[in-house]
Amino acid sequence: MRLPGWQFAMGGLLVAFSAVLYLLQYFLFRTPRDITYYFFQDLAFLPIEVMLVTLVLHRLLNRRERRVRLNKTNTVIGAFFNDTGTGLIERYVSFLPESVSFGDHLLVSGKWTSHKFETASAALKGQDFGIDSRRGDLEEMNRFLSGKKEFLLRLLESPSLLEHDTFTDLLWAVFHLADELDHRPEFAGLPEADFDHLTVDLQRAWALLLSVWLSYMHHLKREYPYLFSLAMRTSPFDPRASAVVR
Repeated sequence: MRLPGWQFAMGGLLVAFSAVLYLLQYFLFRTPRDITYYFFQDLAFLPIEVMLVTLVLHRLLNRRERRVRLNKTNTVIGAFFNDTGTGLIERYVSFLPESVSFGDHLLVSGKWTSHKFETASAALKGQDFGIDSRRGDLEEMNRFLSGKKEFLLRLLESPSLLEHDTFTDLLWAVFHLADELDHRPEFAGLPEADFDHLTVDLQRAWALLLSVWLSYMHHLKREYPYLFSLAMRTSPFDPRASAVVR
């Protein structure tokens, strides 16, 4: 890798400055043996210094930068749920059987620990909750998502998505579902194979939606308790949800 000109010049200047100091030390004290001894002593410590700087300090700085980037990503995720995600979850209810229960896996409370969030996320993987495109209101879902396409495209352009593959997959899944619905002039009388196809699209987006929502709630609980309090009280999975504190 070629160094920029200013870095090359700075390196040369520092080496020259070091050489001048060694020469000055020699002319002042006339002790070449001591100078050589301490030179090699400093040189022997150099690999340890490099290790401390590159492996420890650099890793700490990278961890801090990654945390900052993740916070920015979760800001984008919060915007998604405020504008689209929560409304999408509410419209998914019509595609679920009446007997479905979110139980302990989605009714988040202030008592949840990190272990509880991880357990709930693992328990939800692979579940489709009995989603069926024949059961719900596809026209309403189409109207809702048609008005969100521009917003979803803006989110997909965000560089913060590089830190969150699952959220990126969710946006693509929701955008694909919107496209599938938008390309059908009507939904009455669709072939059974087409209903099956739409069911798969709904299930894909739903699974990712749950995963990202739980991860986002976990982030809010750790970093922003006041935001978590409101999100918990207005949870789309709680039929008794209310922003009013009781």
